[in-house]
Amino acid sequence: MADDIKVADNPQAARFELHLDGKLAGIAGYVLDGGTITLTHTEVEPEYQGRGLASHLARFALDSAREAGLKVIPRCPYMARYVARHPEYADLVTDTSSAPRD
Repeated sequence: MADDIKVADNPQAARFELHLDGKLAGIAGYVLDGGTITLTHTEVEPEYQGRGLASHLARFALDSAREAGLKVIPRCPYMARYVARHPEYADLVTDTSSAPRD
């Protein structure tokens, strides 16, 4: 992919943002609670779907959680599937029974 992809945390909006060629193309919302981050929603704008951008968001969110020493609750169905398909992130996942709901 030759596109210019940038992913960053926007803590004021409680979401990770993916910009493609300078335009907001996708977001991954979260709730931060102490040492836990609940990944609540992942969305890629329709015109950017099918390019694997959601996986960029997931990787960035999970790598950021690891760097910050956070446990992860993948409440978002996409994030839950991503973790299931990428066992290298399984150690980040914690109990989901007390997670905040979107």
